[in-house]
Amino acid sequence: MAGVVRKIIGRPKNPAIPLSQAVIVGDTMYISGQLGLDPNTPGKIVPGGVVAEAEQALKNMGSILKAANIDYSHVVKATVLLADINDFAAVNEVYKKYFPANPPARAAFQVAALPKNGRVEIEAIAIANQIVERS
Repeated sequence: MAGVVRKIIGRPKNPAIPLSQAVIVGDTMYISGQLGLDPNTPGKIVPGGVVAEAEQALKNMGSILKAANIDYSHVVKATVLLADINDFAAVNEVYKKYFPANPPARAAFQVAALPKNGRVEIEAIAIANQIVERS
């Protein structure tokens, strides 16, 4: 029986956290929600509020994409989770820097709480293969 290949991209260093940073199944990459965690201070959110957190969350996503030899242009769907929907416009300004052309489909929600008291979390689906643009 032929099957679909599943590849795990990164695991947190803390074994108590039961997740993979991303999973590729076939050509589809599912990226776990990214908080504004400072890679130089594991487990700590970057200071500076929602804009700094959104910037760091997207940089963290970029590291995961790079590990799969792709980039932001391969993201086809994103979900933005906000602690306060009033931060939507500020996060959107950061988001536009990472997706300047042909942005992915997206949803944004206010949630009751995020891990580590984060202000924003971003998850995504990407294509882990060459993409041909058509209009």
